[in-house]
Amino acid sequence: MTTDPTGEDANRTAARPQRSLATRLVVVAAVWSIIALALAGVFLVSLYQRSSERAFDAQLDVHIKALIAEMLETDTTFVKGVAKTTVTEPTYRGDPRFSLPLSGWYWTVREGDSQAILYASDSLVGDPLNTPAMGEAEESAGFIAGPTGDEIRVLQQKISIEETPYVIAVGAATAGFWADISEFARLVTLTLCLVGLGLILAIFFQVKVGLRPLFRLKASLAAVRQGDADKIDEALPREIAPLAVELNALIVSNREIVERARTHVGNLAHGLKTPLSVISNEARASGGPLAEKVSEQATIMSTQIQHHLERARMAAQRRVIGVSCDTEPVLARLIRAMGKIYRDKGIEPEFHQATSIRFRGEAQDLEEMSGNLIDNACKWAASRVRVRVAALDDPATNRDMFEIIVEDDGPGLTPDQRAEAVKRGRRLDETVPGTGLGLSIVADLAALYGGSFTLDGSDLGGLKARLVLPALRRE
Repeated sequence: MTTDPTGEDANRTAARPQRSLATRLVVVAAVWSIIALALAGVFLVSLYQRSSERAFDAQLDVHIKALIAEMLETDTTFVKGVAKTTVTEPTYRGDPRFSLPLSGWYWTVREGDSQAILYASDSLVGDPLNTPAMGEAEESAGFIAGPTGDEIRVLQQKISIEETPYVIAVGAATAGFWADISEFARLVTLTLCLVGLGLILAIFFQVKVGLRPLFRLKASLAAVRQGDADKIDEALPREIAPLAVELNALIVSNREIVERARTHVGNLAHGLKTPLSVISNEARASGGPLAEKVSEQATIMSTQIQHHLERARMAAQRRVIGVSCDTEPVLARLIRAMGKIYRDKGIEPEFHQATSIRFRGEAQDLEEMSGNLIDNACKWAASRVRVRVAALDDPATNRDMFEIIVEDDGPGLTPDQRAEAVKRGRRLDETVPGTGLGLSIVADLAALYGGSFTLDGSDLGGLKARLVLPALRRE
């Protein structure tokens, strides 16, 4: 199994972007603000309702006190020598609505807990006012249904005159009362909605301003990835400046590792090629079966060393941060070159690329991979070679990718031959010049970049090579 040395395969799931930090901060703050404002609105309306009830009851209590004042004007008579005291029938007109029939404002006087009404306001016009029994309480307040079925707020008070208990009840319709509360609730809701909207906007701008250094860090890192800058700008707030410093140290360390790897690869190539060349020359000069065998094995060793040195060079280059190139100039240059090389066959490769695509890697690697494929297609094509480049989306990893498809109208390959063709040093036709490493190098390079390489049948009649590579995301 081919693995990606950069760890991209292992971290694909973790690399999926989550909801943005700004969105999280705004959403959380907005939710809590809405909850707090909603609770504040409920609390304010509840306070206003309780205050309105107390004011309403205070108004009713004034009328009760006026009725009591009239009833205290008692009249004493003697019946058969026995004194009998009677209260004065109240004729209270403190509010004109007590005189208007079924106006919603009523008062009654009952003796004790009896439901029989001794005196009543003219507004009742003989209808009962079914007030609840008070029991042992001296005062009570509540809501009841009035004579017309509308809701009535009733305040009752128990008094004693000459040891005779009386219950005085004053009630008023609550239509206006609830209308005031509803209007207050509407105004509170409107006000709190405006306040909430203002808070959310303030939170949004606060988050945008607060996270601006992170956006600067992101832009600076993107510039490094695209090769437009050598290091990340460290002029950042002290909370995230250490992160920029550590990233710059990582970039420098990465470059040093790459340079050391390239140096080691060059030293190894120089150290092995010279002894092998000496062995091959001596074997060819000596002659005989042993010399032929030694020469044959030396050639195989040289091919293997060349292959593994090439893989080491590719792996070192793959580790470089901030390297990218445009695909169109590289491929257009290759196609022009192949057109000149295979002019005798009458082949002029077709090239199609609709949008600008930037390869996230070195230009020489892209040239080597696509050059091998185009060259191979031109070798086997009868008359047509077609090269197409298109952007791809990878929803599984959320990575930007692109594909290079090279097709020809040659004889093509069977499925088994396609599998053999990508094996290192495997040549299906010895009559065509080559080392047999071309397609295997393409497959290895594609794997190192986290891409893929496949062979299939083409609708032109020959072979279709599909190369998938990472693209640099446009910021």
